[in-house]
Amino acid sequence: MRSVLIIDDDPLIRKTLSGHLSKQGFDVQLAEEGEEGVRKFREFGPDVVILDVRLPDLDGLEVLRQIRDLNKKTYVLMMTAYDDMKTTVEAIKLGAFEYLVKPLNYIDLDLTVAKAFQVRALEQKVSYLVEERQKEYTIDNIIGRSPQMREVFKLIGSVANTRTNVLIQGESGTGKELVAKAIHYNSPYHDEPFIVINCSAIADTLLESELFGHARGAFTDAVAETKGKFEIAGKGTLFLDEIGDISPNLQSKLLRVIETRDFMKVGGEKILKTEARIIAATNHDLKSLIEKGQFREDLFYRLKVVEIFLPSLRERKEDIPELVAYLMEKINRELRRSVRKIPPEVMAVLQDLPWRGNVRELENALTRAVILAKGDVILKENLPLESAEKKLFPGDLVPLREVERSYIQHVLDSALGSKTRASQILQISRPTLDKKIKEYRLRLNPPVS
Repeated sequence: MRSVLIIDDDPLIRKTLSGHLSKQGFDVQLAEEGEEGVRKFREFGPDVVILDVRLPDLDGLEVLRQIRDLNKKTYVLMMTAYDDMKTTVEAIKLGAFEYLVKPLNYIDLDLTVAKAFQVRALEQKVSYLVEERQKEYTIDNIIGRSPQMREVFKLIGSVANTRTNVLIQGESGTGKELVAKAIHYNSPYHDEPFIVINCSAIADTLLESELFGHARGAFTDAVAETKGKFEIAGKGTLFLDEIGDISPNLQSKLLRVIETRDFMKVGGEKILKTEARIIAATNHDLKSLIEKGQFREDLFYRLKVVEIFLPSLRERKEDIPELVAYLMEKINRELRRSVRKIPPEVMAVLQDLPWRGNVRELENALTRAVILAKGDVILKENLPLESAEKKLFPGDLVPLREVERSYIQHVLDSALGSKTRASQILQISRPTLDKKIKEYRLRLNPPVS
C-alpha cells in the first residue's frame, strides 16, 4: 500500500489531511514534532512526506535535511502558512518535491501527491531499465569456454578498472562492440556515457564534426553550435569502430587528442578538455595498413596500450553449442516464441558451417530458423545457410554479375532484410548496398517456406 507521513503541529490539519488521504487508499502515519517525524520516517519508510515548515522543536528545513539524508528517493511536500520566497528556494535546494501554501487547496494537494507517485514509478522503471541494460553487457553475456575466449575474459577483467586505451581486433561479427561495452559497464565509470562512432559509416568531413563538434558558422549548414562525441562522453567511453577507415588528416587530429587530452571544435577557438577513455576496434590488419602508409604507426601504438584479439567462430567451434543455447534464449524472449529444441543432427550442421559472418551470422540464422519453425523444434530446412561441404560456386558457368546478384541476395536473406547487417557482412557501405539492391532489384524480406 502507498504510504504517507504527515508532520504538522496543528492537530486539525493532521486530522483533516489524514482523513482525506485515508479515503483515497493511502496508509497514513502522523507526527506533531520534527524529532517524532524523523523517528517515524525511520520506522515506517513512507513513500511521501507532507511536512510543515514551522514545528515546535526542529525547523522544518532541518527535518527535510535529515529525511533526505536517510533516503534521497523520498518525496517531501513542504507546506506553510507563510508565503516566504527565501524559505521556498531553500526547501527546493534541499530536495523538496513541491512547496504548498496553507490553507491547502485539496485539488492541488491531490494533483501534487499523484504527481509524486507518478514520478516515483517512472524513476523506478528507468532504474530497472538501466539495470537490465547494464546486465546485457556483463562478462557473463560473452559466451565461450575455449582457450581463446578465456584469454579475452582475463583481458577484460584486467583493463576494466583502468583508463587505458584499448584496441580490439577481429573479423566482422565477432563481438567487438560487445567486448567494448563489457569493459565500460564493468568499470568505475559505468554510469558515464558509452558513445559509439562507426568511422566507416560517416564521411570524413562529417566525422571530424561528429567527434569534436562544431562552432556556429563553421560551415554552410552550421546554424548552431553543437557538442562533439568527445565532449558528450565526459568521463565515459568513446568507442571508435572501424578505426582503420579514418583518413590520414583525422588520424593526426585524433593522435593529438590522445597525447594532449584537449581539442577544439571545428571552426572554434576555445580549447576543450576530454577525460574520455578511447576503445578502438577494427577488422583490418592495421600493421599491413601501416606498411602501405595508410595508417599512422604512432597512432597505432597509442591506441593499442592493451590489445584484445577476438577469434573467429571458425576458430572456436567448441563454443557453438553454448552460444546457440544463449542465442536461442535471447531470440525466443525477443520474438515471444518457444522454439527451444535443436536435434543433435541440426547442432552438428551448425558446428560444421563456416560462419564467415561469425556470431552475428549465427544469430541471424537462428532468428530466421525460429521464425520459420512450425513447432518447438528447429529442423535442417529452417537453416538459411548452405552446409560447409557444398560448393561455393554454382555448377553452371555464369557471368560475374549473376554471381554478385545471387550472393548479395543470399546475405540479405541471412540478415533478415537488415541492410545495416548485410553491409557489414559484405564489407561495403550502405549507399553501395542500396545501389546494388536497386540495380539487381533485390528483395529485402527473406522467402518464407
